Amino acid sequence: MLPKGWMSIYGEKTGVKMNNPPKVIVDADAIVAQVNPNDKHHHAATKISQSLNNMNAQVIYPSTVIAESNAYMQRVLNSTASAYGTAVVFTNPGVQIAEVGGETLKHAIKYFSPSTSKKNTLFNCIVAAVAEDNNADAIFSFDRFYKKKGFKLASEL
Repeated sequence: MLPKGWMSIYGEKTGVKMNNPPKVIVDADAIVAQVNPNDKHHHAATKISQSLNNMNAQVIYPSTVIAESNAYMQRVLNSTASAYGTAVVFTNPGVQIAEVGGETLKHAIKYFSPSTSKKNTLFNCIVAAVAEDNNADAIFSFDRFYKKKGFKLASEL
């Protein structure tokens, strides 16, 4: 159990709510960076997570981000244990998950194009659509794709 007012590495909040906390959508790279101590963004991700907790941010995880980060942990990091543990954390009722369905997918297409970089996938476009649909204040990611699309990153809050 975490002390009151702290946030787990998965963004699970504990503590007291403040008025008008920022609303932040999380991308898969932020989840992976927090879980993987060897990730180049691990230190920054941990600091941002703590900062979001201190701001009492409303942290929202698109369901696709959970699956994407989980697959990365299992396939690239070769860590089924991390993938499983992370999946279990997201079953906690305190974690806010945005379900992704047909309407979100239709909305995501406006951010997607045949000429987009191979690094900017439909997964990124879904995160952008969820952020817009939720009037998010920022996206927790290290991907500059979101800045190019007009979103603020959580590191800027």
